[in-house]
Amino acid sequence: MGIQQTLKALADPIRREILNLLKHGRLSAGEITEHFSVTAPSISRHLSVLKDADLIRDTREGKFIFYEINTSVLEETMLWIADLKGGQENAERK
Repeated sequence: MGIQQTLKALADPIRREILNLLKHGRLSAGEITEHFSVTAPSISRHLSVLKDADLIRDTREGKFIFYEINTSVLEETMLWIADLKGGQENAERK
């Protein structure tokens, strides 16, 4: 996925909090919804944006869908940001 889609997904505080929850392990959509004061359809939309940005993965088990974080996309984003910072440090040294 593109960096633009990743940064757009990370821009929303609810989506960042969902990722924060998932860093401790996989959760069902219902378990995620319990942590927020917004509707289940709203959480579903946030999960969809995170999934489209490849920041999370889902697995269906029976009637439940479990979500887990995809750290590889976060690592790529962090490397890109670190490269930007490195470029600035190199410019300051000149």
